[in-house]
Amino acid sequence: MRFLCTNDDGILAHGLDCLIRAAEPLGEVTVVAPDREQSATSHSLTLHHPLRPVRRGDRRWQVDGTPTDCAMLAIEALMPERPDWVLSGINHGQNMGEDVLYSGTVAAAMEGLSLGVPAIALSFLGGDLRADVSMLDQLIEPVTALLRHLMTLEIPPGTLLNVNLPPRTAATVEGIRLTRLGKRVYSNTLSRMQDPWGRQIYWIGGGSASWDGGPDTDFRAVTDGYISVTPLHLDLTHHAMLDAAHTWWREP
Repeated sequence: MRFLCTNDDGILAHGLDCLIRAAEPLGEVTVVAPDREQSATSHSLTLHHPLRPVRRGDRRWQVDGTPTDCAMLAIEALMPERPDWVLSGINHGQNMGEDVLYSGTVAAAMEGLSLGVPAIALSFLGGDLRADVSMLDQLIEPVTALLRHLMTLEIPPGTLLNVNLPPRTAATVEGIRLTRLGKRVYSNTLSRMQDPWGRQIYWIGGGSASWDGGPDTDFRAVTDGYISVTPLHLDLTHHAMLDAAHTWWREP
């Protein structure tokens, strides 16, 4: 089994190291990851300058680009054989609800899927970095077991799995739930300030988030101490609305 491991936190991120260690018992791992943090880059591609992959060791590359760039370069150019799976993560911080629209972690998995490679994105709902490092280390064996199980499933074509790990030690994880995306609402995420020359500037980030959704949602599962597994697909078509077109659509 051949794995491509990538992320959006950069090639030096501890979460990526944990993912590599979780995947190595299952097969051959190639790492192609950004040379710096690329959080919230979504599915962006680098179009205005060339990419320069730098080899960091055997089957290890860093790229001056986005997570999507990394997945494309790895599959189309850097790996001598196509991977059997793309694994993206382990992201430091959740990717639930609307997060998946912005996430570079999820986007790298989506790029793999769009190129015909099954994919899994993994994220960890952390808080304090020092405590998270210890918890993530303890979750390596459970992640290996989870990956081994997920790879036995007959996942529908065009579907990736979005995994969110609770901030718990391996011994206190309650289990695994199959979930849908919850609903996230951010408040006060735009900070107004001035630069040293007195010009108005804005900083996006921070604020607070509230969550909504039933017991079958990703955030509820993680809050309850479960590993959340959410199937996502590339087809954004609102099929239920199409099926109900007779109730609202008329030809112009």
